[in-house]
Amino acid sequence: MARRGAPARGRNKAAGKGGAAGNDKAGGARAQGREERRTGGRGSGRAEREPVSRPVGGGLAEFVPDRERPRGWTLLIDGAPQSHVDLDDPTHLSFAYQRRLGHVIDLAAPALRPLHVLHLGGGAFTLARYTAATRPRSTQQIVELDAPLVQLVRDRLPLDPQARVRVRAADAREGLGRFPDGWADLVIADVFSGARTPAHLTSAEFLTEVRRVLKPEGRYAANLADGPPLAHLRGQVATAAAVFPELALAADPVVWRGRRFGNAVLLASALPLPVAEFTRRVASDPHPGRVEHGRALTDFTGGAAVVTDAAAKPSPAPPPSVFE
Repeated sequence: MARRGAPARGRNKAAGKGGAAGNDKAGGARAQGREERRTGGRGSGRAEREPVSRPVGGGLAEFVPDRERPRGWTLLIDGAPQSHVDLDDPTHLSFAYQRRLGHVIDLAAPALRPLHVLHLGGGAFTLARYTAATRPRSTQQIVELDAPLVQLVRDRLPLDPQARVRVRAADAREGLGRFPDGWADLVIADVFSGARTPAHLTSAEFLTEVRRVLKPEGRYAANLADGPPLAHLRGQVATAAAVFPELALAADPVVWRGRRFGNAVLLASALPLPVAEFTRRVASDPHPGRVEHGRALTDFTGGAAVVTDAAAKPSPAPPPSVFE
């Protein structure tokens, strides 16, 4: 999750877009950045591999070269890891929560079938690149408020010209409202403002709009971040349950136990989800996670109230130690 200043309506940016709160790469990205500053990068020419910094709408954006991947880069905003992209291998998902969203993309339809995907939050377009590589001919739309960041990403990490990806500079909810009924196979929300999910993207009214845009069999996936006592996460599950009959939630065990601030991936649909396979894949990740669904997930909410627009609040800010 990013430490970003943003207008009240929020920036369409990931909770650590690729570097969410408590993700497995946050400390490594900073150490990597220090190393690359000393060495000038590895794997290609020195000038090409120097870190690049530029002010964007949400703060200071920086691209730090990955010392282990010749064309890999980590995007940071105000020092917080946001996204990782490997231009040589767009199927490589470095951050744990993005791997889980990658599983969602993989399980959204039979292999190689093109999808209509709406990404709320752009970052470095990591998941759009992944979808284009694994599901050619997919049609994708990215809604990202930070136009200077979009231009920087286009300049430094250009999309494959064959990828059918369109980027709109707009607030996530406003952009969502412009899509026709039943357009999307998959809506992925990874939207943060100053390391917090904006309040207007946490409500039942927002999720009702998401369901409107989804096809009847479509799925919604969201990157959420919370810490002890997990009140925000419980409220988000309860809110999603008021709109979607089928839910699953994936998170690290330490997050489930309320012992650390971190990310959780919420998966929702009107139709049954591939819970068994999703669970297997999440458990097999390099940083294994746990998936809850059904009665166990209902019990987890502990009677939390459904969030409405009138009562919505941003997600909690991560503690400073998350990015140390």
